[in-house]
Amino acid sequence: MVFDVVGTLVEPVPSVAEAYAAAGRRHGIDLGAAEIDSRFRSAWRRQEGIDAVATPPFTTSRGRERARWQAIVEDVFGPTAVTAAVFADLWEHFGRPEAWKPIAAGAALVRAAVDAGLVVALASNFDERLLAIAPVVAPLTLADHVFASSEIGWRKPAVEFFRQVEARLGRRPHELVLVGDDPDLDVAAAGQAGWRAIRIG
Repeated sequence: MVFDVVGTLVEPVPSVAEAYAAAGRRHGIDLGAAEIDSRFRSAWRRQEGIDAVATPPFTTSRGRERARWQAIVEDVFGPTAVTAAVFADLWEHFGRPEAWKPIAAGAALVRAAVDAGLVVALASNFDERLLAIAPVVAPLTLADHVFASSEIGWRKPAVEFFRQVEARLGRRPHELVLVGDDPDLDVAAAGQAGWRAIRIG
């Protein structure tokens, strides 16, 4: 059984907007969490659009993922003299285990999969920071395999993302189930790849 990570098994603590607001304040930018949330959603959609028209679509790498997040931070806070420092602060923050907490429903499903003797894998659009937090943040610690988009070269919803996971697990599409929270990036994308999907959250 293959699990998405953010929004399915773990969520940020404090929230993304609150973490961004705190980072901004540390660098002299006073921007409220509600305004940050709105700007963040717009910035996220813009980056998804950029990846969608890449050649080929939704290819990625460590460099692209870092650039993606830097662009999101710049969209949220504007091109100020301290934006680079805010980005560095946030990049480090979300790479720390204490920045994440378990989601009860997802954690219960992972435990049930393990108890049933199933192989458990993580397959996420999270970047290489996932490799550091997965061994120490519950319930990610229960996974037998961890696949981060920056490491396999593709982001969901690209079918190639799913093909890479299949190859590394030695499985065929009909043998795999993706559990995720996003109706497009998880459920619909898995279906397009010939996988079954379960939506939670």
